[in-house]
Amino acid sequence: MASRGVTIAVDFDGTCVEHEYPHIGADAEGAAEVLRELVANDCKLILYTMRSGALLEKAANWFKERNIPLYGINENPSQTWSDSRKVHANLYIDDSALGCPLRFVDGVAHPVVDWQKVRRQLVLDGILD
Repeated sequence: MASRGVTIAVDFDGTCVEHEYPHIGADAEGAAEVLRELVANDCKLILYTMRSGALLEKAANWFKERNIPLYGINENPSQTWSDSRKVHANLYIDDSALGCPLRFVDGVAHPVVDWQKVRRQLVLDGILD
């Protein structure tokens, strides 16, 4: 059985979508499916991105359009012990994180998160079945 109630902070550009900032890039292969699976396993997702204003709204809409509920956007609603800008989470998925598996897409300058490998790691860690 997978771990329940894990809070996961997820970056957007280069993680959920290919790098096209300030535009929304193509969906990172497998991102939406794994994110929905995480939510189905009682994980709480926090969109954790440097986007702000209308650009942040577009990123949040990406999740809505794919039926992926967010627990928070650039904040953890249960983080009451500190007013730090750093969002508390049990896990961070970010294309800039050391060790995050990446894949290169033909014709795209920046790599994107490899969600197949992320999913395998989540299974090994007991977060997904």
